[in-house]
Amino acid sequence: MSLAEPVLLAEPRLSVLAARDVPVRSVGTLGPVGTSSEQAARHVWHGFAGSGDPVVRLFDTYEDAGDALRAGDVSHVVVASAYAAVSAFYMDTRLALAGAFIRDTPLYGIARRRGAEVPAAPRIATHPAPLPLVAQLLPDRFTAHETVKVTSTSAAAIAVRDGVVDLALTTQPSAAAYDLEFISRTRTIRMLWSVFTAAPA
Repeated sequence: MSLAEPVLLAEPRLSVLAARDVPVRSVGTLGPVGTSSEQAARHVWHGFAGSGDPVVRLFDTYEDAGDALRAGDVSHVVVASAYAAVSAFYMDTRLALAGAFIRDTPLYGIARRRGAEVPAAPRIATHPAPLPLVAQLLPDRFTAHETVKVTSTSAAAIAVRDGVVDLALTTQPSAAAYDLEFISRTRTIRMLWSVFTAAPA
């Protein structure tokens, strides 16, 4: 089998599927701290590098991470395959698909500022990709809600911390990082992740 041929390994504990022969120096992905993407990037670091402290660079958008990859500032980029604009990465001839893997996200839930009162019709920040989880997880006592789309699950948590919205659909690491508490049940998402490197010259 050629290293250029991605092969899917279904076991979530297994690392990257097929990896191009590109040494891992740093892994770029969507930030800030606490995103599912950050956890996936750390998984890639351990899968490629095998040891050492992960060198993970977090960006405001996946596109910014892609720009860093094209500029040579990172060696690998991890993008959630559920991301609506992931096709741009596949179509870009300057990038190469290095592999893919299945990995559960951290726990997702709906969180508030610790001890804060929440109105009956709250404003809820969420990244667009997990938006359907809002209806699944929002407790029944809330009669209505408004969703506010943000760039990541961590950005959603920050919006709550800063008082911009009442609630966030966010991850357990983000909730901990920004001192939020869950008011809903939590669940993971079984996710496919794509790993890109710069295309050979």
